[in-house]
Amino acid sequence: MAPPPLLQFLLLLLLCCDLQLCAAANVSYDHRALVVDGSRRVLISGSIHYPRSTPEMWPDLIDKSKDGGLDVIETYVFWNLHEPVQGQYDFEGRKDLVRFVKTVASAGLYVHLRIGPYVCAEWNYGGFPVWLHFIPGIKFRTDNEPFKREMQRFTAKIVDMMKQEKLYASQGGPIILSQIENEYGNVDEHYGPAAKTYINWSASMATSLDTGVPWVMCQQSDAPDPIINTCNGFYCDQFTPNSNQKPKIWTENWSGWFLDFGGRVPYRPVEDLAFSVARFFQRGGTFQNYYMYHGGTNFGRSSGGPFISTSYDYDAPIDEYGIVRQPKWGHLRDLHKAIKLCEKALIATDPTYTSLGPNLEAHVYKTSSGTCAAFLANVNSNSDATVTFYGKTYHLAAWSVSVLPDCENVVFNTAQIISQATLSETKYVKTYSQESDQPIFTSEITESGWKYVQEPVGISKTSAFKREGLLEQINTTGDVSDYLWYSISVNITGNEPFLFNETQSILHVESLGHVLHAFVNGQSTGSGIGNSDNVNVLLETTVSLVPGKNIIDLLSVTVGLQNYGPFFDLSGAGVTGPVLLKGQSGRIDLSSNLWTYQIGLRGEDLGLSDSSIWISQDVLPKNSPLIWYMTDFDAPAGNDPVAIEFTGMRKGMAWVNGESIGRYWPAYLAPQTGCSLCNYRGAYSSDKCLKNCGKPSQTLYHVPRSFIQPGKNKLILFEEMGGDPTKISFTTRQTTSLCGYISESHPAPVDAWNTAKNQVPVLHLECPYSRQVISSVKFASFGTPSGTCGRYEHGKCRGSSALAIVQEACVGAKSCDVEVSTKLFGDPCANVSKSLAVEAACS
Repeated sequence: MAPPPLLQFLLLLLLCCDLQLCAAANVSYDHRALVVDGSRRVLISGSIHYPRSTPEMWPDLIDKSKDGGLDVIETYVFWNLHEPVQGQYDFEGRKDLVRFVKTVASAGLYVHLRIGPYVCAEWNYGGFPVWLHFIPGIKFRTDNEPFKREMQRFTAKIVDMMKQEKLYASQGGPIILSQIENEYGNVDEHYGPAAKTYINWSASMATSLDTGVPWVMCQQSDAPDPIINTCNGFYCDQFTPNSNQKPKIWTENWSGWFLDFGGRVPYRPVEDLAFSVARFFQRGGTFQNYYMYHGGTNFGRSSGGPFISTSYDYDAPIDEYGIVRQPKWGHLRDLHKAIKLCEKALIATDPTYTSLGPNLEAHVYKTSSGTCAAFLANVNSNSDATVTFYGKTYHLAAWSVSVLPDCENVVFNTAQIISQATLSETKYVKTYSQESDQPIFTSEITESGWKYVQEPVGISKTSAFKREGLLEQINTTGDVSDYLWYSISVNITGNEPFLFNETQSILHVESLGHVLHAFVNGQSTGSGIGNSDNVNVLLETTVSLVPGKNIIDLLSVTVGLQNYGPFFDLSGAGVTGPVLLKGQSGRIDLSSNLWTYQIGLRGEDLGLSDSSIWISQDVLPKNSPLIWYMTDFDAPAGNDPVAIEFTGMRKGMAWVNGESIGRYWPAYLAPQTGCSLCNYRGAYSSDKCLKNCGKPSQTLYHVPRSFIQPGKNKLILFEEMGGDPTKISFTTRQTTSLCGYISESHPAPVDAWNTAKNQVPVLHLECPYSRQVISSVKFASFGTPSGTCGRYEHGKCRGSSALAIVQEACVGAKSCDVEVSTKLFGDPCANVSKSLAVEAACS
């Protein structure tokens, strides 16, 4: 039984005070670092966007972030989420910003609150509410009074909320930084002289709100004092603040990249990510944030782009489902520990630089009291090197940094991973219909568990209206729906010049995007689809017409609104023409004729909660467009994260117990080419490391456990293009294998730094869940093994006792440590560098 709310609050208050977050703190800065209560701090931060997960997930995500070595959680504030209608606010459920900030505080971490209120973030319309667009005379993000008035009102609303809950550090809360505007410096040249006036006003407005903590502007080289200008990018070691009185802060280190529908899946090797972080601290940085540390899910219609996928996994250290991604999470955790070992030196002085050779650098932090820390870097992307530093010899792998907390001994190298790797598996689960008691999510079973409603083609709502000419979609719908119907009638007498073969014509439609479906007399005649590089649609299809009246219905569909770029708010969508019928001897332009419009679908207005509207019959209609489907299911057993695999479906939206899990689009395949093995060495870019060529961009769609209730659950689908719902599957995500690959040349664990000398490398394995133990060792080899997790192979040099030794150390334990040395395993091949490779399973 949960304690009463008052008692919960008092317990949280006591916990905060125990963690020293209740006493008011003075937060300032100097040229080296943020200064908290008079002490400079080296701070590691990670982005978690509260609406991209659920309140039930927040404590676990934040605990894993803390375990990973983070000091700060960074989040945007999403204006259109909180004020969907002007003057009407929503801070419930996933939108509960105060609860999120308090959850971070209860874990003993700080918060960087990025109010914006423009956020980009691959979020619909960059976080702006669409109603803002309709305010007379408004121009976004420039010296415009209507915009500044609204921006100040919302910013002040958020600041006042935080103050009322005493959440700023100056009040004893966790918020130590706030951000105003966002990456404006990337586009400000397009706004002319008004840009400078606007940015100065933004800075003045923010500081006038008296938060008691510093404000930052990212990517804003001319940010006025006292605003700190900060860096975003894959690398920020070269960044310098615009004043020598400001610290070097990295607000977005992109841990991966976002995914587009129709795109290949991007990923960023952890060796390169660690390299970028180490280089930043090597060259004077003291605050670094991962964007993202947990990416999460774009529920509902929140994704922007256009064409941003529902998954916002971002190849982050904690994946979309809340599972730590190994070895990325563990390798970065070890790096954070190594950097914190250097903190005393890092905050005391500026680094001194020494060249160790071409592309070889040493940066040393040394104080008059003798405290010393060093970073040795090889920025060559091809060749390893051996360097001499302070009289000792060090091996530096290409594109790597070694961290020496005492200027003598290497505790960490960015290219040498000692953290375990894991393999996750998608397991298909049977979920039963409440009516038939048969599993409904396999292709072999009957269709009796499914019901359907046919969405009418064309105009079906009394709210439809007529206008001459073609209307731009966003101005027409206000983005209340992805869908807008355009309908027109054409009368055929038989001798029209736009006909051929007596009854046929070419329908030509041009659209600003993003997807277009054409119907003639209720029958589907073709579709056109844009992409993230070119959202426009050109549809040409042969249509058959009948004598007399013909109805042409065009369904225009948005897939998230533009979220980035100069004047992105003015990017249009929908059918803007021309719309033509073309024949052998002529054409007719229908663009300026009288059109009938319908905003949204009839099913969206009905809500589909009335069970009487659903049709149940022996033969379920499949592979036809515009059908709503509904079924009941039982919750998958256990606590593993849940996802739906939409095999058999093409494009649409899905709801579980009324909660939208977002858009699904498994029919949109990535290009066949462009994927290859990725070498972490050398500068990373968003198109360097790609996978999933020729496959659906996204196959699994996250269903948070909190969306699923015990007993009966309801799944509703709207299939836009035509699919077979009996082929979809509920799945769970499970970690099935733990792996480690450690050589004799790896450093000892970071945790062993201050223990006895003669340290040796150690292979560490640990089951991810508290009730699990290591149940078996699938592979173990000491010598010259090769391969990757799940595909290890023995080498020519191979000790005979490795499997038995590892089994004895690990089986039955939640975690185990195995020393990588010939003292333990013997020496199967003298004068050869040896490694230990292990794959184990937990249960």
